[in-house]
Amino acid sequence: MCPASEAILEKQVLVGGASRFRRWAWLALSLVVLLLSACQSDVRKETVPVQRDINAVLEDHQAELMALPGVVGVCISLLEDQKTKCIKVLLARKDKAIEKRIPAMLEGYRVVTEVTGEFRPMGPR
Repeated sequence: MCPASEAILEKQVLVGGASRFRRWAWLALSLVVLLLSACQSDVRKETVPVQRDINAVLEDHQAELMALPGVVGVCISLLEDQKTKCIKVLLARKDKAIEKRIPAMLEGYRVVTEVTGEFRPMGPR
C-alpha cells in the first residue's frame, strides 16, 4: 500500500472511531438526563406543598375513603414525630388489597392506616 493510501485509511479509522465515540457519549448523556428527570418527578410527587387546612381536606375526601370496603373510620392524627398532621384511615382488618386502594397522600397530607377492627355500639350501662 502506498503512504498516501495508508494516511487516508488511518484518517477514516480515526474519524469513524470518533464518530462512534460521539454517538455513545450522546447516548450516555441522554440516559443520565432521563434518569435524573425521573428522580425529580418522584420527589415532587412526594413533597406536594400543603395548600388547604387538613380539616377541609378530610371533609372533602371522607365520603370516598369511607366508601372503600374495609374502612371503618377516618380521622386527623399525627405522624410518629408527634408534630406533623396526617389523615388516618381506620381499617376493620389487615388487607393488602384494601391498603393499595388508599392514597399515600391527599392534597399534601400523608395518609396512614391503622387496623382497629369493627366498631360496635356499647350496650347500656
